[in-house]
Amino acid sequence: MPFSQAFHPAHDHTRLGGLFYDVVEPASFPMHRLRYRNNRAAATVGLDTLTEDEWVEHFGRFKPLPGSLPHPLALRYHGHQFRQYNPDLGDGRGFLFAQLRDDTGRLLDLGTKGSGRTPWSRGGDGRLTLKGGVREILAASMLEALGVETSRAFSLIETGENLERHDEPSPTRSAVLVRLGHSHIRIGTFQRLAANAETEALKQLVTYVRETYYPDLSVPEDGNEALVLFEAVCGRVARVGAQWMAAGFVHGVLNTDNIAITGESFDYGPWRFLPRFDANFTAAYFDHNALYAYGRQPQALLWNLARLAECLLEFAPHAGLTDVLSRFPALYERELDLAWCRRLGVRPDTVETDRALRHAATLFMETSGIPFHCLPFDWYGGSGGAERALNGERGDLYRDSAFSEARSLLEKRDPVASYSADHPYFSGGQPCDMLITTVEALWTKLSEQDDWAALGDKLTEIDLMADALGQYRAP
Repeated sequence: MPFSQAFHPAHDHTRLGGLFYDVVEPASFPMHRLRYRNNRAAATVGLDTLTEDEWVEHFGRFKPLPGSLPHPLALRYHGHQFRQYNPDLGDGRGFLFAQLRDDTGRLLDLGTKGSGRTPWSRGGDGRLTLKGGVREILAASMLEALGVETSRAFSLIETGENLERHDEPSPTRSAVLVRLGHSHIRIGTFQRLAANAETEALKQLVTYVRETYYPDLSVPEDGNEALVLFEAVCGRVARVGAQWMAAGFVHGVLNTDNIAITGESFDYGPWRFLPRFDANFTAAYFDHNALYAYGRQPQALLWNLARLAECLLEFAPHAGLTDVLSRFPALYERELDLAWCRRLGVRPDTVETDRALRHAATLFMETSGIPFHCLPFDWYGGSGGAERALNGERGDLYRDSAFSEARSLLEKRDPVASYSADHPYFSGGQPCDMLITTVEALWTKLSEQDDWAALGDKLTEIDLMADALGQYRAP
């Protein structure tokens, strides 16, 4: 057996029945060249022992994993795209390939991107560009290292086709990506059933999501299952939204079909990380009204949650759903305080002191124009990082009176337990970034020089940052 003892296959999604998906066949590709495999992630689900040939067989040719899904499933859903309802959606160039449980018993999905046409391809070719796959590896790795809840890029295989794309120089190279994530059920999954008046199926989905993805969520005897679930989902979404903001991450396309019911980041397409603190910064060139700009992401998430609430009106009282939504802003603000404490490497304190620190730090970042990633790097650890910050490259900036309030608050804060001032990441003097200039320079090395060692070098740099920030990285 090529699988380790950590391999625990599952096929829970089939319990929902054929109303939720279409059985599909993967595309056949002229070439399979492994460009990336996430051995850390693979170890958590018992797939790290696969040989390269076995890996390609499963994640390039999509031979089913034993005991998991016997056939790929293209999932059905609707969604609001830039607030316009679109009933003609669904997995158009990907599918749910397999389900597995990690060593905690948590159900995980292996989903694809670029694996061929499905009934929901809407005239598309069902393919993914190699650059698109590389971008997802970089975004997922950076988010994970910064402590943001996200799906993980699991595998990238170049497939030897030439693709035509209007947003990339064409023809461009093709690839198939596999991601590991905690559910591909999204708000749009609920919307589809509600729009089609599939009441029993919608009720089934509520129970399935609660039992599968919120197993510790209990429903009081006099409680309402849908309302209890909705409140939990709002909490998860508030948390991940706050994590994005502290990471300086701009998702780009916060449509309802891109919001996972587990509150995990996924399906980020034209993502960017902020070069500087700018509430109006927009990632997608086609977001002409800046609907999903950095500073508008919390409002976008709340709007999307309101659409989920509409789907649950058949089962939960309107007043209860409205009450949960009304509490979202306060919940989000507290999550944002905590996210910034983590970003700055300081222990949380009171709401008042955490909020004062967050406001002072972000106000300085906005008014000074300092690169977004520099202040959290320089001052990571609060009082523990003060000497490093003041004696570093930007020390003069931090001794200026404009920084006095933020400095005073930071110097009063204790570092998180995992902080080590001597860590090689901090002694290196420069933060790891994922700016568009960094991404494009890396892509040039890959596409023009075939220098794939450059990708490995960048991921090693990200791993060093993750270790310094005390993030869990599976062996």
